[in-house]
Amino acid sequence: MAKMHTRRKGVSGPTHPVKSNSPEWCSLDTDDLSGIVVDLAKQGRSSSAIGMILRDTYGVADSRLITGKRITDVMEENGVGSKVPEDLHNLIVKALRLKKHLNSNTKDVHNKRQLTLVESKIRRMVRYYKSVGKIPSDWKYSLKAAELLITR
Repeated sequence: MAKMHTRRKGVSGPTHPVKSNSPEWCSLDTDDLSGIVVDLAKQGRSSSAIGMILRDTYGVADSRLITGKRITDVMEENGVGSKVPEDLHNLIVKALRLKKHLNSNTKDVHNKRQLTLVESKIRRMVRYYKSVGKIPSDWKYSLKAAELLITR
């Protein structure tokens, strides 16, 4: 399959081995892990950052094997989830950085194109998240609204 905005083929990645239960060397149970996830989310960490902290500090290889849920699902159940999904948030931050760069470097045509590509990815992702119900159906992307959303 080709990459989104290039004519090159994508690189296939490795697949994780199929596992159905947590490893024996992991001493955390479901309640302990959920408490750690909620505490880290209250500190303002994203779900990917929480996953890396769990891996590096607590030795949790896969939180889904222990809790049976994803980290974002655990966060949403306890009311500490974010309003905007993390991948959409990261793309909006990238678009804001590009726009800030283009304000001071108006003739940078390469980054102008990159901004249009990022914004098209954002619109595509917004359409998907509206259909799934993760964001409201009247939510619309614009740089000014995104700037207010991200700075909160």
